[in-house]
Order: sequence, then C-alpha cells, then structure tokens
Amino acid sequence: STLPAVAEELLREIKKAFQETSQVPDVLLLGLKFIFGPSAVPALDLVDQRSVTRLRSPSGRILYQVLGSSGKLYTCYSSCHFCTCPAFGFSVLQKSESLLCKHILAVYLSQAMGACQELAVSEEQLTNILLAEEEDEG
Repeated sequence: STLPAVAEELLREIKKAFQETSQVPDVLLLGLKFIFGPSAVPALDLVDQRSVTRLRSPSGRILYQVLGSSGKLYTCYSSCHFCTCPAFGFSVLQKSESLLCKHILAVYLSQAMGACQELAVSEEQLTNILLAEEEDEG
C-alpha cells in the first residue's frame, strides 16, 4: 500500500470505531478532513448514498465502481490507489495537491464501514469494463 502511514492508521481507526458503534466519531471525521482535505466531505456523501460497488470476478479479481455526483461511473483500483476521474489525473497525479480523489476515498471509507454494494461479474464483463475505460482515456 502506498498511502502515508497516518492515512492508513486513520482508516483503520474509522473501521474499528464503526464496527464498535456504527458511527464515526467527530475526532476521526476531523482527522479525515485534515488529511484528505476537500475530498473528505464529498467522499462521505458518496458513502452515505451507497455509490460504491465492488465488482468481483470468478477468478477473484476485484475493482470498484463509484457513481460520481455528476452521474458518471468511475472505476477505482484500491490495490494501486487509482481512479479514472479527471480530478485524480489533475489534482493527484499532475499537481500532487491531494492524496486521493473523492471516489477512491469513498472506496476506502465504504470498505471501512461495510457500505459497499457487491456485484458478481463474469471475467468477460470485467474485461469489457477495463477495455471501455482504456477507450475513454485514449
């Protein structure tokens, strides 16, 4: 994992607190805002709206799709902290202004809070999703 240790620890604390109380304490929400900046609140909104879906193929491959606030579906890869949205490319990769975009943060938060929708897909469906993303970028 390539997230800074403090971010990893914060996500672990959120998961632990949520498992114990079904809530995220204010102090952890403040930490989220401090570490992830302007992505924190929109990411929490995406989690509340249950916008994160985990796709799993029979071979065990996993990727996430997040329905963005604009209604567009973005593909996120938690294993390498990558999202297909323009904000990720600009703010995270080009400018290094943010650790993550709101979509990938929503993936991590929905994992911590058990709020992912689950969808089993065939290998062919997964391949088509990945190829469609490549065409969008090219």
